[in-house]
Amino acid sequence: QVQLVESGGGLVQPGGSLRLSCAASGSIFSIWAMRWYRQAPGSQRDWVASITSSGSTNYAESVKGRFTISRDNAKNTVYLQMDSLRPEDAAVYYCNIDVVLPTSRASRTFWGQGTQVTVSS
Repeated sequence: QVQLVESGGGLVQPGGSLRLSCAASGSIFSIWAMRWYRQAPGSQRDWVASITSSGSTNYAESVKGRFTISRDNAKNTVYLQMDSLRPEDAAVYYCNIDVVLPTSRASRTFWGQGTQVTVSS
């Protein structure tokens, strides 16, 4: 129905940068909010950042000033630019998107499969 494909994770040294992408495809009428979450081993999944359909953004305090969320509506893609990475940013990062379905015009939330981010020297 709707598929989310994440990419961009990997290993980076402290202070480095990574850019995550999450592309949505399938039965999509429109996309509302797009979000990123992360989950470290043994921890709950935490919200990281959000962007509305109009481009308004919000960030968790722990990443404010270091991470930037953006979206390309023509490509149904959300990005997370992560700068000044710290060891505590290491986690599996998940995208989360509110999709309006074309037939029912109902909104459903979909999750990406997750991409691993490792921050280590």
